[in-house]
Amino acid sequence: MTQPHDRPLHEYHLRLDGHAWTIAHSGAILSERDEQRYLGEDRGRAPYGLALWPASIALAHELVSRAGELAGRRVLELGAGTGLPGIVAVTYGAHVVQTDRLEEAIAIGRLNAERNGVRTIEHRRADWTAWTDTARYDLILGADVLYAPRLQPSLRTIFDTNLAPGGRLLLADPFRSASIRMLEEMERDGWKVIVTKWRLGGPWGERVIGGFEVERAGMTPTSVE
Repeated sequence: MTQPHDRPLHEYHLRLDGHAWTIAHSGAILSERDEQRYLGEDRGRAPYGLALWPASIALAHELVSRAGELAGRRVLELGAGTGLPGIVAVTYGAHVVQTDRLEEAIAIGRLNAERNGVRTIEHRRADWTAWTDTARYDLILGADVLYAPRLQPSLRTIFDTNLAPGGRLLLADPFRSASIRMLEEMERDGWKVIVTKWRLGGPWGERVIGGFEVERAGMTPTSVE
């Protein structure tokens, strides 16, 4: 099989709740310094969609903690990259659509789904600024997707358009200032935000990642068929 972006791939192994997942990636970006480099001067040429970001690992933990809520749920993952959260969600019975704007990221997402025996994920190449999906989802997932102020209006449109009544956003973010400002604005606009913290340890050092459960106040839940 041709490797995405023609780069040698590393492996990350996650074992939780009696399950084991193996994720191929371009070389994990797990230090805060490396993240800043990727989001800064190197962003235009760096394959950041092929990296395994700490927020993706934290979001996977969050989903495992909610395993009993996932069966039959319609799930949209934004900026899916290597695909770990969506793959975890499928393990617990969710119906998942994964999206990313990079063709290389879609390719590595498919590769990782295959490596974990997952054949039901729908992979779509999609740009937040030219979004066409009008389907409603019970959960919208995003690992470190709020970082760019210029993209936040497009994300707000997606949240408004695609979140089903009673649905939730499950977001993971390393408390970036731009992300917190957006979440505060959403609270002022009538969204409810519940924050948890995940502490990740490893050779990169300890990282603290926020887990944000976001729902619009007053929305009526839909039933799962």
